[in-house]
Amino acid sequence: MRHSSIAVRVLCGEEPVFYDPVYHGRTLKVFGMDDYPVRFLSYVIHEYRKLNYSAVVFDTTGEVKGDFDEVIEVREGATLGLDPIKLYRAGHFDPYTAVTIVQTIYGLDRSLTDRLYTDVLLGRVSSVPEAVRRNEKYSEVILEGYTPLDEALYTGEPPKLEGSVLVNFGETHSITLVGIAFLTLAAAFEKRRETVVGLVDGAVLGYTTAGSAAMPLLTKPLKRRVTVVASQYALDSLLNLSGPSLLLYHDPDVQSLVYEASGVPPGSMRKFVGKKAGAFVIRSPETIDVLYGELPQEVLR
Repeated sequence: MRHSSIAVRVLCGEEPVFYDPVYHGRTLKVFGMDDYPVRFLSYVIHEYRKLNYSAVVFDTTGEVKGDFDEVIEVREGATLGLDPIKLYRAGHFDPYTAVTIVQTIYGLDRSLTDRLYTDVLLGRVSSVPEAVRRNEKYSEVILEGYTPLDEALYTGEPPKLEGSVLVNFGETHSITLVGIAFLTLAAAFEKRRETVVGLVDGAVLGYTTAGSAAMPLLTKPLKRRVTVVASQYALDSLLNLSGPSLLLYHDPDVQSLVYEASGVPPGSMRKFVGKKAGAFVIRSPETIDVLYGELPQEVLR
């Protein structure tokens, strides 16, 4: 079969199996037990780095390693400058995006969002902590969900976010904090091209309202970008993402769930995936194909 220049081998056998974003979809979903998803994600990132793609990785496990230009360690109480209003002023996105992030996180209604947008646009508010201290109606609503952990996250200078970036949530215990940081940074990377984006564990990242709002920003189809969503959990929110699925070793009921959600008919097309193996499920408007093989040696090391 013909492949584009950004196809990557995902399974080995008599005939290697390739994932090709051009023909298969820009988001690859990987489901597996234990550390298989992380190891496979690391392999794919390495392969795309060889194609001169940059890498942006959101890691809740703390297990992703590699050569990154910038590492953001998200921890409770860390001052990281991950303030959407500051990031707007640093040129990472427009003011309405910044205010929409605040709206999503703290539940502002339409009128309060518009009022905050006006204050940001006119330069009256240059950070979320400033918005909290203005004694406006939107300040009261933000304060209902605002915590000292939020304050610390917003404090400091915003990161540069250049080149390859690893966002490490491995030491973060607050799922709310994970969602805030994920949404803010996802918006900053939303239009990044010639990049491979890694999300692990995808189910944890998308667990909160803010996290679920961030997921479409990085999984929507975009030319010259590839997103890999790796997870131990086969949740509907992940299974319903467009794009092919790579099923690695997992419990039989989880394997059945992935096959079912992918539209694979019962019978001979569904095979149990053992250790060191995988099933690549590709959907097109006309057909559903399931290709089997062994994992590349780079994953098994």
